[in-house]
Amino acid sequence: MNELKLCVPDPSLDLVLERFVEVAVERVWAAWTQPELMVQWFTPAPWKTSKIELELWPGGKFKTVMESPEGELMDHDPGCVLEVVENRKFVWTSGMMPGYRQRAAAEGEFLFTAEISMAAKDGGTLYRAVAIHDDAEGCRKHEVMGFHDGWGAALDQLVALMK
Repeated sequence: MNELKLCVPDPSLDLVLERFVEVAVERVWAAWTQPELMVQWFTPAPWKTSKIELELWPGGKFKTVMESPEGELMDHDPGCVLEVVENRKFVWTSGMMPGYRQRAAAEGEFLFTAEISMAAKDGGTLYRAVAIHDDAEGCRKHEVMGFHDGWGAALDQLVALMK
């Protein structure tokens, strides 16, 4: 098998969540790649994901609609899938629209690329999510917004769903 190429995080630009989870890698992959599963775990409670559009090929669409506990919708612009390696790696970006069309950040928004990687180990999965930012300010905003707590809580929800 070819060696999987992963980003080398830059601590000034990237946020990393790494964890071993007691869920088989195939089930973690399914949770990340099947919209009917993603809507059940992707957004940390009490928020929820009301809609996911996912085209699982390079250049395909990655779009989420999140909903606050009060019913307010956060309808994100569609992002672009960059890489798909079954049961190993899923990469998407908010910095492009489907079809690799560039997009600029709206005022106050930060753009990032998410690299989700997984490897089977001892019946579970070594899981890593890296949020890759263009600049230190975007990285800082994402961290202050609660990247570690939010992405960690979402991963806990994924594990609970897929166990």
